[in-house]
Amino acid sequence: MPELPEVETVRRGLSPVMEGQVIARAEVNRPDLRWPFPERMAERLTGRRVLRLGRRSKYLMADLDSGETLLMHLGMSGRMTVSGDPLGVFTHEHAMPEKHDHVVFHMENGTRIVFNDPRRFGAMDLMETARAAEHRLISVLGPEPLGNDFHEDHLVAAFRGKNTPVKAALLDQGIVAGLGNIYVCEALFRAGISPRRKAGQIAAARVAALVPIIRAVLGEAIEAGGSSLKDYRRADGELGYFQHSFDVYGREGEPCRRPGCDGTVGRLVQSGRSSFHCPKCQR
Repeated sequence: MPELPEVETVRRGLSPVMEGQVIARAEVNRPDLRWPFPERMAERLTGRRVLRLGRRSKYLMADLDSGETLLMHLGMSGRMTVSGDPLGVFTHEHAMPEKHDHVVFHMENGTRIVFNDPRRFGAMDLMETARAAEHRLISVLGPEPLGNDFHEDHLVAAFRGKNTPVKAALLDQGIVAGLGNIYVCEALFRAGISPRRKAGQIAAARVAALVPIIRAVLGEAIEAGGSSLKDYRRADGELGYFQHSFDVYGREGEPCRRPGCDGTVGRLVQSGRSSFHCPKCQR
């Protein structure tokens, strides 16, 4: 499932052709994805101007001039791609409609933005912009890892007395929003912390040091356009390439990349997810 860097990359790709632009016609080709679409979604989107395209955790959020916000989640296989862009940001022409093109935004500027989702684990919803923070999917989220509210004191306090493994703690969206399996594995490797360690048993100084490490990993991934492992594509249809920089994720049995370490990357399963780490230098 796309994590924060992939969703932020999509947001940056869509922003030039969505922000300030009018949705001339919204086309909704099925009644639901993971959940039913909101009532009259196509009608409520058609003719509306997108004032701002933001991101909260792994959700895209388009503020409309109607006072509503469109929430979009890519799910496991969802893609949002752009074609027919008159601004010159994207070069390919309108593609032929595909079987899983579930929602299409025909923009007034001639751009077509398609949400394609073969597995239908994605989601869209409409909510009052003024009450967006109260939405059931948004209200439970912790601070953004790239925002000012995610700092050393916050993480130290969140980990204090916590008896769950540090990997699970960092995946807890109530502690920090948007982190997923890939980037937690990479951040823990850089910090030299084993994914098995209990969060509450890690020294405060080591917990605090995780904050800049997490920011650095996410920043580098965004600059690389995210990680393309299976379905993920950027808004221009191209692959991200941060996967070529993985230190541990997906590298089971390969040599550890930490200078001076002669360990081998291992894999263990935690809560049904693979945790990649170096057993020798991550403690």
